[in-house]
Amino acid sequence: MSEFVLEQQNEAASVALQPKDMIRRLVWKICVATLILMAIGSATRVMNAGLACPDWPLCYGELVPAKQMNLQVFLEWFHRLDAALIGFSAIALCGSSWWYRRSLPKWLPWASTFALFLIVFQGILGGLTVTQLLRFDIVTAHLGMALLFFTTLLIIGTSLIPYQGTGTVGKLPWVGLTAAIFVYLQSLLGALVGSRWALHQCFSGNQLCNVMYSHIFGLVPPTIATLAVVLISWRTPALHPALRKLANLAGGLLILQLLLGVATFRLHLQVEPLTVSHQAIGATLLGTLVVFTVLSLRDGLTSREVQSSLTEKF
Repeated sequence: MSEFVLEQQNEAASVALQPKDMIRRLVWKICVATLILMAIGSATRVMNAGLACPDWPLCYGELVPAKQMNLQVFLEWFHRLDAALIGFSAIALCGSSWWYRRSLPKWLPWASTFALFLIVFQGILGGLTVTQLLRFDIVTAHLGMALLFFTTLLIIGTSLIPYQGTGTVGKLPWVGLTAAIFVYLQSLLGALVGSRWALHQCFSGNQLCNVMYSHIFGLVPPTIATLAVVLISWRTPALHPALRKLANLAGGLLILQLLLGVATFRLHLQVEPLTVSHQAIGATLLGTLVVFTVLSLRDGLTSREVQSSLTEKF
């Protein structure tokens, strides 16, 4: 009889976890699609394909412009297709979060609603980039909003994964948060350099060199902050293995990003895959720091909860 009751309890527990697991998997899938979307968007820019489809939201008035299809049109069309799929996925995420809200954390429906708002605004900016003929401020805001949406999804997904901290993080959450903010701001500077073609204009006519140099010298704060994350993680005893791996990954991505930046600068953005990789690795570095920060914050909360319980006992 007792075994039957335990089986029923286990089944009930697994059913209760199903919505959370489903939403977590959906969030991570949207994260991957968003990273791909940003890489395609970068390829669209460097291949001068931003206006390959002269109208919006259709392309030459069609869902699939088969007659006009070439590499540039395909890039812009596929970029919109991926964006549309992400938009529908965000709607599904928001709807599911509210539908299963009784078996989910209270913050999740509101967080998914915020993510939906971001992707809707991102779609509006995407339309404006075409109708306003790639105006640089709109293009920069377009990437900035994509990174913010990507970051929001990572925070949601990381908050939902099972994690038991060791309580030894110390100041690491704030160091990680600082590094993530600096990387985000540096990404915006990079988007500004790209949207204004500052590197080309500086080399060809000594114009907009201040914009280009702002990005070059702007790499100092995120580099120092990311290295601080790595070094402090190495020196922190009994740190959770997941945090150590994330810190090492951030360090490796930082080195790769710096090498790609030097290569794209020396080659004057003439090798498109390098330029696309530079932006994609930058977004991946930002995502790694965000995941590190969220997990370390959870680790710190675990430490405070343990200390609070010990205080109550004694």
